[in-house]
Amino acid sequence: MTPQERKEYDLDITKVWNKKVSDFLVGKTIKSVRYMTNTEMEDFMWYSKPVIIDFTDGSYMIPQSDDEGNNGGALYTSDEKLRVIPTI
Repeated sequence: MTPQERKEYDLDITKVWNKKVSDFLVGKTIKSVRYMTNTEMEDFMWYSKPVIIDFTDGSYMIPQSDDEGNNGGALYTSDEKLRVIPTI
């Protein structure tokens, strides 16, 4: 792949994922935020408990350490007092 082809690919894939993520998140309302239970952590076969963000439409988000879902992950925030929401 040439550098120009790589640049065009990166732009295309970014556009695709921006749309997918926007379609999923824009307009949602957070119902609750809680840490994963020990049972949920074991069901996922993880060693740490991340937060779970539940939305009013029944959907949710769970941060992962990587794309393959190998463990729970932390969340970076823009809040000066809460820079990171850690796993526990």
